[in-house]
Amino acid sequence: TSLLSDMQKLLTTLTTSVVAVVKSVANLLIGLVASVYMLWSKDVFQAQAKKLIVAVFRPSAADHLFYLGRETNKIFNGFMIGKIIDSLIIGFLCYFGMLILRLPYPVLVATVVGVTNVIPFFGPIIGAVPCGFLILLVNPLQCFYFVICLQQLDGNVIGPKILGNTIGISGFWVLVSITVAAGLFGFAGMLLGVPVFAIIYMLISDSVNLLLKKK
Repeated sequence: TSLLSDMQKLLTTLTTSVVAVVKSVANLLIGLVASVYMLWSKDVFQAQAKKLIVAVFRPSAADHLFYLGRETNKIFNGFMIGKIIDSLIIGFLCYFGMLILRLPYPVLVATVVGVTNVIPFFGPIIGAVPCGFLILLVNPLQCFYFVICLQQLDGNVIGPKILGNTIGISGFWVLVSITVAAGLFGFAGMLLGVPVFAIIYMLISDSVNLLLKKK
């Protein structure tokens, strides 16, 4: 009786897990297909949105909306370009740093660190765990050098500095936006916290400048 009960629980757990995995894969495929169609038709959607805005809003309001759209597009593009540049820099720095410190597997570790670093916030951690474990098997002291020197340098100095330059806010506000957004919205906040904060920063700055101009 106990064996049958345990088998039933195991089958139920396995079935639930398989269904969840299948749903996740299906949602991922649907999202990829939808994103391809949206990118393929983006010029048409842009023209339709412009026609709708001009038809509904007065000219000054429509111009302001177009301005906000251009600035939002610039900020998100800057964010993506900044992450790519940051990942390339940290990949090369990791490679040369490992050569100088004579750490093992420099090419493999630098490639993993550079690729995973594209992921905001969690990227350095995702890259550091397997690479640090790999170096730990060879030399524990060298693993300490890798985690402390290279990973902390990217996460707290290089990354915020590059993102701040590309999206127009300081490295301090990059760290603040990631911390606050992660605390409020979890993983989604980590992904989108910096560009959304940059947009809010831009709106507040424009409002303050307009009020100063009126005074």
